Amino acid sequence: MRFFKTSPHDCSYLADRQASTIFLDPAVEVPLELYEKLNLIGFRRSGGHFYRPDCAQCRKCQSIRVLTREFEPRRRHRRIRRKARHLRWQAVPVHYEERYWQLYERYIEQRHPGGDMYPPSQEDFYRFLLQQTQYGFLLEAWEDSQLVLIAVIDQFSTGLSAVYTFYDPDFARYSPGTLSILRQIEICQELGLPYLYLGYWIDSVPNMNYKADFKPVEVYRNELWQPLVEQVVAEREDTVIAGG
Repeated sequence: MRFFKTSPHDCSYLADRQASTIFLDPAVEVPLELYEKLNLIGFRRSGGHFYRPDCAQCRKCQSIRVLTREFEPRRRHRRIRRKARHLRWQAVPVHYEERYWQLYERYIEQRHPGGDMYPPSQEDFYRFLLQQTQYGFLLEAWEDSQLVLIAVIDQFSTGLSAVYTFYDPDFARYSPGTLSILRQIEICQELGLPYLYLGYWIDSVPNMNYKADFKPVEVYRNELWQPLVEQVVAEREDTVIAGG
């Protein structure tokens, strides 16, 4: 397999850093088994592209996964579950519907104006989330006849990967992002899958803090999956050594 590396560019998360990314050759056919092996060494999927950060002087971006068998919901999680216990969940094959696009459009316009995916494009939406139908499924949440959220989920032999969640901004009171992850953890537990992969985590970026809140979690650091508490201790030790 061939991989390509981007030239250094401004990091989207850390203003004082330069970022580079490794991409798998887009011409390579990626069956689910290969995708799972890439996932286990820190790669993520965006549409039909498979990538991993590879920055020259920074290793802040780390893949993070929930240990679903050991997960115990915190008080905040239980409160969110109770508030949304009347919602109806439904797993469906990956496919396109006009109402999916309309929900995504409203979500991006109201929740992420000025972000990387703004302004929303129907073509980009389809290519990013719905074109690849072979890797997983969609998870819908409904309140009566109203579609509340859609989660795009990939499924491996050892776990699920939370690709993306978007929701109706009118239902923000249900904490849809957290609610979606809680439901995905439940599905992992029902299927006997030990991990839920949540993408990349940076400890110094506040809007990523929620990912470490679903304890216990592991991060992919130094080419190994490690408990987050050990990773934090290791970073402190590195700091002491570096400081003399």
